[in-house]
Amino acid sequence: MDRMIATAQFGQQDIARRMGLNVTDLTCLGFLIEASAAGESLVAGDLAERARLTTGAVTGVLNRLEKAGYIRRTADPSDRRRVYVVMEETAQGRILEIYGPVYQRLAALFGDYGPEEIAVLTDWFTRARSMFDEALHEIREGASASPSTDASRSRQG
Repeated sequence: MDRMIATAQFGQQDIARRMGLNVTDLTCLGFLIEASAAGESLVAGDLAERARLTTGAVTGVLNRLEKAGYIRRTADPSDRRRVYVVMEETAQGRILEIYGPVYQRLAALFGDYGPEEIAVLTDWFTRARSMFDEALHEIREGASASPSTDASRSRQG
């Protein structure tokens, strides 16, 4: 599992570089693609929350994604302060040029499994993601604790 995660991380770096982005930009682009596929419209603040970035950092991400031609920003007609982030029409095709071969290989791999096996895999990945989210939340919470407090707790306990 650790090897697969490391491979995916290195792959994201390579893909981001090929797309003229950095990994944070690519991650944010992924959130935008996911929202678009679900029929959702994201504003910059939504993206900041999902990516766990400040709104200032997201502004930089959006500037780079817009300059690279992946997104555009449109003002909310009812509230000019809100800015929606919209995928450019050509973005999907450009992204699939790079991700397409990976998706084709994954589709072929899934073809080796029956419906019941795919259901088990889906269940496992869904549950594993939830467990990762919980563990990472605990790690983040622990990181916000004072090191001296943690050290004194361990000496007392």
